[in-house]
Amino acid sequence: MAMTWHPDLGRRTLIMGILNVTPDSFSDGGKYATVDKAVAHARRLVEEGADLLDVGGESTRPGFEPVSAAEELRRVVPVLEALREDGCPVPISIDTYKGVVAEAALDAGASIVNDVWGGRKDPSLLRVAAEREAPVILMHNRENMDYGPDFVKDVIADLRACVARALEAGIAEGRIALDPGIGFAKTAAHNLELMGRLDEIVELGYPVLLGTSRKRFIRGVLDAGPDDVVEGTIATTVLGIRQGISIVRVHDVLANAKAARMTDAIVRAATPR
Repeated sequence: MAMTWHPDLGRRTLIMGILNVTPDSFSDGGKYATVDKAVAHARRLVEEGADLLDVGGESTRPGFEPVSAAEELRRVVPVLEALREDGCPVPISIDTYKGVVAEAALDAGASIVNDVWGGRKDPSLLRVAAEREAPVILMHNRENMDYGPDFVKDVIADLRACVARALEAGIAEGRIALDPGIGFAKTAAHNLELMGRLDEIVELGYPVLLGTSRKRFIRGVLDAGPDDVVEGTIATTVLGIRQGISIVRVHDVLANAKAARMTDAIVRAATPR
């Protein structure tokens, strides 16, 4: 059976709640590292308005230490199985760039694959997604910041290449979403510029996920720690919706869900839930 996105995709902004089951994520590492704590937090996120959950077992913060596929599986599979047994009412994405992890996660209850390398790090991930007819989120990322004079054009070119690889692997166009990769292989100035040009990413014709929650460029502007930037994150959520993004990936679900609902009412004329 083909797996699909959330039924409201395109009708209103979807809220993806972040569930990190890692010891070292930049703002919530270690908080939900046990199955019981992870399931309890997932319930809370859904109650606060999460339309999707994104489960990750490897931190991708600056300077992160890569983990093996075996360790990543040890962290995420029991949580995914527990969420399935708990009757999680929203679709779950697995935040991984490893094909073997994606496959096991789909078996354990995930239905979407969210790859911070856009299928470039491990091409087998695209094959798995194609075979399982699972939607994929392809994020922009690079090993370096060797951009030309207009770096957003380079980001767009990179994303087009990611889409081409996904299509070649057999993933249907309707199962592809894009993430501009705010905070990945970009300076603070890059991130701010990209935030003002998200509409150019949207114009590629795929749903766009925006992941800015608590990130360093917001903390830098506000001179605040990761737990004190909810207003800054909300500002990026509102600006993203105004430019046509479809999904926001956030830690602070309740506040961003309210902001998204209000912004949708203005710019999309969405019917309130």
